[in-house]
Amino acid sequence: MDSLKQIACDAIDKERAHLFELSTEIWHHKELAFEEHKSHATLTQFLEQRGFIVQRHYKLETAFLAQYERPKQSQKHNVCNFTDHKPHIAVLCEYDALPDIGHACGHNLIAELGVAAALGIKAVLDQADEDLGKLSVIGTPAEEGGGGKIDLINAGVFDDVDVAIMAHPAPFTDARPVFIGGKKFYVNYHGKPSHAAGFPWEGVNALDAAVLGYMNIAALRQQLHPSWRVHVIITKGGTKTNIIPDETEMMVQIRTARDSEIPQIEAKVKACLRASAEATGCTLDFVDFPKPYSSLVTNETLAGLYEINGALIGEEFQPVTTKKVLGSTDMGNLSHKLPCLHPTYQCGTEAFNHTREFTAAVGKLTRRHYSHLPLLRQILAMVAVDIFSKPHYWTI
Repeated sequence: MDSLKQIACDAIDKERAHLFELSTEIWHHKELAFEEHKSHATLTQFLEQRGFIVQRHYKLETAFLAQYERPKQSQKHNVCNFTDHKPHIAVLCEYDALPDIGHACGHNLIAELGVAAALGIKAVLDQADEDLGKLSVIGTPAEEGGGGKIDLINAGVFDDVDVAIMAHPAPFTDARPVFIGGKKFYVNYHGKPSHAAGFPWEGVNALDAAVLGYMNIAALRQQLHPSWRVHVIITKGGTKTNIIPDETEMMVQIRTARDSEIPQIEAKVKACLRASAEATGCTLDFVDFPKPYSSLVTNETLAGLYEINGALIGEEFQPVTTKKVLGSTDMGNLSHKLPCLHPTYQCGTEAFNHTREFTAAVGKLTRRHYSHLPLLRQILAMVAVDIFSKPHYWTI
């Protein structure tokens, strides 16, 4: 291992106890999308105390930007750069939880690994004998459906960033995980109320329309491609059993690995929903969510560096592509703008993300000092060293 990578690893290892405390604190906060006020305060204070210039509430109330550039020239560790433009690397943190089940996607670990990698990178920037580039730690709230990264993209936060990196806990390891894109919309059915016992024939039942629409989609799934996903919940189904429901609402989410296929799936699903309105005599309307998620594009160069550096420090996992679908992420939107690294790592549980069992597992990891986490923190920092010191790795 070269000297700069060793510097990064040593710097991370020195903070191991504090990093576990950081993860544990965020795990206990359990704050929902755009409400991550305590986690925002915890992370920004931690970074500020370690020499980062922090802008709190950056573009969004619970987002932040923490930056570091070397203040002075070091006399050690020569690195040869071949370009006048120095790379700007962004390490991303997520820290929102899910309703009812807390940190069931392990965002407390995502935040910890992001901060840890940043500490290693900062040590390298301090001790290299020339200006290697710029480091930003970007706190990105509301990944769980709120599209915080999309808001930050639209606000120009990533306009001068060359590479963005983070890592996500999962029940399996994959340097090139499959995160599919998709969109969400509401469907509202409008009927006519009436007394359900006295005059049911006078009503037009909007709940019947919703239930039939749900069943139409269930039947449609038999003809859907294996990589397509359609999820439906009824969010409003009436108020009293003795009133024919005149207003119902469903939330629909469609997903696919290819963004270009979304209109095709959407047309099929909406045909199912229109048919149920026709059958029951209801009218309907659709309301789109404003921030659809794109599929994740993993940069092959960065994924290769992640694998190579994992091997350098003795990590034994074989990060071959599993082709297991993990869901969707707003990191997908960013990956269509600039090179991104977003590997998953096995975090010591066979439980799946978005379950209570996963929540418990990622909380226990911080308390028992799970042995793989120090290595995973170091791998991200080592990838950053390669990007800083070898221009052909980031001019991609």
